[in-house]
Amino acid sequence: MTIHPTYLLAGGGTAGHVNPLLAVADGLRARDHEASVLVLGTKEGLEARLVPERGYELLVVDKVPFPRRPNGAAVRFPVAWQRAVAQVRTHIRERGVDVVVGFGGYASAPAYIAARREGIPYVVHEANAKPGLANILGARRASAVGTTFAGTPLRRSEVVGMPLRPELLSLDRGATRAEAAAYFGLDTERPVLLVFGGSLGARRLNEAFGQAWPEVTAAGWQLLHAVGERAELVDPGADGYRVVPYLDRMDLALALADLVVSRAGAATVSELTALGIPAVYVPYAVGNGEQALNAASVVAVGAARLIPDAEFTAERVRTEIVPLLTDAEALSVLRDAAGEASVGARSGTEGVIAQIDRALRR
Repeated sequence: MTIHPTYLLAGGGTAGHVNPLLAVADGLRARDHEASVLVLGTKEGLEARLVPERGYELLVVDKVPFPRRPNGAAVRFPVAWQRAVAQVRTHIRERGVDVVVGFGGYASAPAYIAARREGIPYVVHEANAKPGLANILGARRASAVGTTFAGTPLRRSEVVGMPLRPELLSLDRGATRAEAAAYFGLDTERPVLLVFGGSLGARRLNEAFGQAWPEVTAAGWQLLHAVGERAELVDPGADGYRVVPYLDRMDLALALADLVVSRAGAATVSELTALGIPAVYVPYAVGNGEQALNAASVVAVGAARLIPDAEFTAERVRTEIVPLLTDAEALSVLRDAAGEASVGARSGTEGVIAQIDRALRR
């Protein structure tokens, strides 16, 4: 008799958590169509839209941030936290969950505790070089801990890589370029600079390119600029400059990109190196510094360049990005190094699934 497990994948908030979660969900479903793959997230996160669009059921848990200072939220935290854990325990019982897999974010922390209290195994995957608090706490009792980057300080962890979306793993950039150009309304014959700052955009990148885009197009390049769903940047409607709020078809955007300027989320770094796309990273300066560490690993091997957020201005675009656009040799060196960077390994999904299988056998 074949047993088909029920998996609960927990995570969300940003694309950096949701995308690897969905990659593993797709891998599990492709391997066993009879298995039940559920996703745990919050109503507020990006998962509330992306998970149902991908065809998975989203089970909801309250968003309960860890208190950072003694205030009203800290006083209310214990009750809110226990309520969130109870919500996940109810989901586990009602849906017959066999294993929990957490990817960080608000949904993961109560999921780890709920799994332990229900007596089922759980697996942790940490995307960033510097782990978040939820995964630091979860790793202490996890059945397995996987990381994307070597040297990520989590107990008993092993490097498994970043789970990448199937549409990116199978992407033939050359064969898809014409379709991608038509989709975004750009010229397939002219090189494309892709700029994006994550699911919510990046004000620093938007301000710089909002002023310096004429120099980019004057250099013979086109600019595809994802500004974020809340950005105020107005599309000038200029030839060769395409402004979009969000890249729902990231596969087509990457098929078109000859150079990328972006934040340095772990998924972004992994995807670009896997596809051999040269990049200039502008790490997000807020948080615990994980983006700078993500970028450092590929900058060190010559696969990308880095410009600190505080230094990224329209003038820096003019003096550093635009000259790079016209330096074919420098772009080639970056492209070759990106294709050889180990962080872009294509086996991350299989690595996480192998850890899940081992957890279920214990």
